[in-house]
Amino acid sequence: MTTLLELEQQISALSPAEKAQILQWVARDLGDAFPGIESNPNISGGEACIVRTRIPVWVLVQSRRLGISEANLLHSYPTLRAEDLANAWAYARLHRDEIEQQILDNETA
Repeated sequence: MTTLLELEQQISALSPAEKAQILQWVARDLGDAFPGIESNPNISGGEACIVRTRIPVWVLVQSRRLGISEANLLHSYPTLRAEDLANAWAYARLHRDEIEQQILDNETA
């Protein structure tokens, strides 16, 4: 039996209050998760990238700073979707120091 199936069975036996507690734990655990953004040590050196691509978030942030519009970004990167950009901007807002460091590292490389 798989772990998820076992969990499903265990959760179904819990009271509503216990289920609510589990939801709070999961929500707290996912608090730093961003849909559509992933960091994988084997892709772009572990930098946060748009899923399905190897496009780092910092590249998009720097492009926008340089005056490239979202429409042009979507045209230049055909695999990107508008929601990817929204996810990238949200990620960058909460990870400013990380993004700034990656931009600086690239400029001085």
